[in-house]
Amino acid sequence: MKTTSTLIAITAIVFGVLLLSRPRTSVAAQSVESGTATANSLEQQIVSHEREGLDALKVGDVDHFGSLTADDAVLVDAHGPAPKAQVLKNIAGFRLTDYSMDDVRFVPLSATSGLIVYKITEKGVSHSRDFAVQAYISSIWAQRGDKWVCLFSQETGAR
Repeated sequence: MKTTSTLIAITAIVFGVLLLSRPRTSVAAQSVESGTATANSLEQQIVSHEREGLDALKVGDVDHFGSLTADDAVLVDAHGPAPKAQVLKNIAGFRLTDYSMDDVRFVPLSATSGLIVYKITEKGVSHSRDFAVQAYISSIWAQRGDKWVCLFSQETGAR
């Protein structure tokens, strides 16, 4: 009798744990899936805007590139940090002819901002000289009002 009572008690406990834990697992799974979908959407938007900026450099549209960059943005390359105005001045004689973005990684920073990191392979002309380089790019994008802008970008030459 004692063994039967113990078996019934263990079965009731296991059944109760399974029954109680099932809804929480389901809700948690839905929350993770929803968060992943939101992060994927944010990543797609940010990568799209990054490509938009690179495409502007392909057609020589410095004004459009500038409109995608926040006025208070900081952009960093081998020469150090520079404000937007300096970067726009520097790219006046710069034009991409081809580029590819590889190994794109994304970190959401908020519901309306995120960081992307990727390896770029680019070809183009800079101040009448052809170039072909690979670099690692990190960019932070944020939605300000109804507009997406780049707040920070750093380029590090790849070996």
